[in-house]
Amino acid sequence: MTTYDERASLTDLTATVERVRSSVEGVIEGKPEVVRLSLTVLLAEGHLLIEDVPGVGKTMLAKALAKSIDCSVRRIQFTPDLLPSDITGVSIWDQQRREFEFKPGAIFSQIVIGDEINRASPKTQSALLESLEERQVTVDGTTYELPSPFMVVATQNPVEMEGTYPLPEAQRDRFMARVSIGYPSAEAELQMLDVHGGINPLDDLQPVAHAHEIVKLIDAVRGVHVADSVRRYAVDLVSATRTHPDLRLGASPRATLHLVRAAKATAALNGRDYALPDDVQNLAVAVLAHRLLPTAQAQLNRRTAEQVVEEIIQRTSVPATPQQHGYALGHGVQAYGRQQPRRL
Repeated sequence: MTTYDERASLTDLTATVERVRSSVEGVIEGKPEVVRLSLTVLLAEGHLLIEDVPGVGKTMLAKALAKSIDCSVRRIQFTPDLLPSDITGVSIWDQQRREFEFKPGAIFSQIVIGDEINRASPKTQSALLESLEERQVTVDGTTYELPSPFMVVATQNPVEMEGTYPLPEAQRDRFMARVSIGYPSAEAELQMLDVHGGINPLDDLQPVAHAHEIVKLIDAVRGVHVADSVRRYAVDLVSATRTHPDLRLGASPRATLHLVRAAKATAALNGRDYALPDDVQNLAVAVLAHRLLPTAQAQLNRRTAEQVVEEIIQRTSVPATPQQHGYALGHGVQAYGRQQPRRL
């Protein structure tokens, strides 16, 4: 178990994350919310799915995040002919030693970039299921642990694009959050022409944090306090998706766990050692929407999963915040189940 002295403080966390954020935003112009969500998922021990049309910087974001941290990085280009063994690895017979030798696949890295993940067949996509959830790979009956930290940053094109396969529900459920980058503003696009016109900004990008620092920060996020009322609020949001008339598949218990973990990471990024209902609410769309399946009637009415989640947020009562209890922010944690704020 990590001791108090080994843990990173909130000051350490915010300083390190600020360095990484500045590094990534130097490459991805005008998208601070997207960069922040990426860092939230990293500290919450999740995986990120970036979905958008071609050419808006999905792969650039994944590469910038990977290069900003001094850790092992592998890229997998998903194509229709990619095999599951290309991802997980394969056992090869060694003639000299007369035994099988395991050759690790591309998944054996601390940060894995899965480019255009939905262009591979469902069989190949399913090769990621064990590694995404259990952080291990089983080949020929032998289980191999994956390194720490471990994060998959996958990009995909919308399913309407030619040559794509929809991700299986089980795989979508293993991604903590989905984000859409969107087109840049006119000013950001002009700046991009100046910066990217002559050189590739990734070439000059240097690591600003080490893998062992990220491991300590992840451990610090685990120590963020989540009161019973905030946990109940997360459960209420997720439970409402399972009974909504516009959805034929609601969010799983894993979604509740991911939502709370992401809320803890957001609280830490905001310099708090306790989560608020606002942290849960602000992440609900990113964490829940990609897991939901609208009914046929909802699709005919052009109701999206994001709209349904927004409606659920509006209908679900929010527990009172410390300010509403009459406490000053520094002492409001008493309303969330602890007597004193504690250092991580």
